[in-house]
Amino acid sequence: MLSVSRLSVSLGGNDIISGLDFRLNPGDKVGLTGRNGAGKSTLLRCLAGEIEASEGKIIAKKGLRIGFLHQDMPLSGNTTVLEETLRAFPELLRWESRLRELENLMAGGNTDQAVTEEYEQLQYRFNISGGYDFRGRAETVLKGLGFKPGDFRKPLNTFSGGWRMRVELAKILSGDNDVLLLDEPTNHLDIESIVWFEQWLRNYKGIVMLVSHDRRFLDAVTTRTIELYPGGYRDFPLPYSRFVEKKKEIIEKQRRDAKNQEKKIKETERLIERFRYKATKAAFAQSLIKKLEKTERIVVEDEDFKTVKINFPPAKPSGKLVFETENLSKSYGEKRVLDRLSFVIGRGEKIALIGANGQGKTTLASILAGKIPYEGTVRTGHNVRIGYFEQDQSRLLKSEETVLSFLENRADDDMRPFVRDVAGAFLFSGDDVHKPVKVLSGGERNRLALASLMLQSFNVLILDEPTNHLDIPSKEILKQALMQFDGTLLIVSHDRDFLHGLTNKTFVFEQGRFGIFPGDTDEYLAMAINRLQKQETRERKKHPAEPQTFSRPKDAYKERKKKKNLLRKLEGQIEEAEKRLASMQREMGLPGWQPADGFFEEYDKLQQHLDNLMNQWTELHE
Repeated sequence: MLSVSRLSVSLGGNDIISGLDFRLNPGDKVGLTGRNGAGKSTLLRCLAGEIEASEGKIIAKKGLRIGFLHQDMPLSGNTTVLEETLRAFPELLRWESRLRELENLMAGGNTDQAVTEEYEQLQYRFNISGGYDFRGRAETVLKGLGFKPGDFRKPLNTFSGGWRMRVELAKILSGDNDVLLLDEPTNHLDIESIVWFEQWLRNYKGIVMLVSHDRRFLDAVTTRTIELYPGGYRDFPLPYSRFVEKKKEIIEKQRRDAKNQEKKIKETERLIERFRYKATKAAFAQSLIKKLEKTERIVVEDEDFKTVKINFPPAKPSGKLVFETENLSKSYGEKRVLDRLSFVIGRGEKIALIGANGQGKTTLASILAGKIPYEGTVRTGHNVRIGYFEQDQSRLLKSEETVLSFLENRADDDMRPFVRDVAGAFLFSGDDVHKPVKVLSGGERNRLALASLMLQSFNVLILDEPTNHLDIPSKEILKQALMQFDGTLLIVSHDRDFLHGLTNKTFVFEQGRFGIFPGDTDEYLAMAINRLQKQETRERKKHPAEPQTFSRPKDAYKERKKKKNLLRKLEGQIEEAEKRLASMQREMGLPGWQPADGFFEEYDKLQQHLDNLMNQWTELHE
């Protein structure tokens, strides 16, 4: 359905993608992976037709419909959430509008046959194209992505950029696309929405190619992995985690083969040196030289699964009590986000804050970090030193410093020798470390802020979505460091793989309520899913679904055509009966007319037959 042949893409004189070959068929679920800058987003843009390949070609089935979600292009405007989502169905919306026009014409007394025929044909096409359920489909997707029915009529410009990105995703999922190209689709989703999204993608029958740094999401959805790396690519029919293991095996074999080859090459070189100056062995030496020249050296691929291990510098412990709140509340205008929260956080606790967006996770993190005002009481314990990572650092970091000087100026003395290692772990290497902070992208500033935290000693870390804009190896470096961190951790994240094994308590924000679960996120989600399934079972027992009978649109259209033909047949029979009655009436008016035997019986029967035909015609016409 979609194939790529010898595809190469160059941007700004740099080769981004080189010699790519693959084929995608319906049902393929492909995870597109690789380090930042490897060309993943570039490839998606190329497949979507936004940029042209430098070499090679893309062959697509005629009429192929592609839905492309950019990494960060939120919608804007005054259209409502539902109106914007329904733009995924331009043809159905046009047909729906025309059907309303035709209905108004007929309701106004227009019985023109052309109007009636256009209405019937358009209604049939509308029906078989899903015209009577496309609004329901769009609403179902919006609900799955976290929108409430009350949000459907609200203008887009009343929502944050993350929620507007969800609307763009809803448009793509709702539409009739054959291929979905998704660039970091989970960046703006909470855990509940991601779980729903995974199920939706597993049931999708078309092609999916997605870029994601969420290992668990990739493993749950994809069955094939294409990894891009400088100068090449790998393509295996495996989900991400199994692909990583397979890659390790391949590189380990390459290493062994390269070592054996190097051993043989050195032995051959010794033989050449031994015999090349002996007349009797000169020919043999020359054959060895030619053989050596033809030997294709085994190159060991980049071992990017080996990551640097960096730990947070040790800090003086805090007191046993880290935070204590009483009746903690926070409102934004009329909206009450936190309502009378009372809890205690002790030294060494590792707490995950989970729940839908807009429920108060970021607000609580900001309050505990001392960044925003609140109502109620918050007590901070003795010797608490807080390291705080905000979700959006791009508006905060506008320094004239370079990346390197920024990190060096914030590093503790003991960590200053490791500045370049930490910078590299968060994707700042080579000349990147000399870039001014003010010219960095939003994602780069987020990574820089995270790197600076790892160079300073804190005994409390409050991290709000720290894994956004990190690739998988960088996330593993951060997680390993947090696993070794012996202070107190509060972390807001929707990345289940990152949270797995990292926390031992969960703060749950759900539909305006706050609760504390004494376990990690996996345990909480398992309990929540089990609770939801039991609730659905109880609801089904209370309100069993009544069997419904649906007529097939095609059969309904055939039935209408059949009745229309019968109507025309009746009209012909009525015309014949009326002609015969008129003829008999003319006969009765002739001078000296005498009725033949049975004349009046025939006349009465014909009149009765005409009455029956008229009744049938009237019923069908109505």
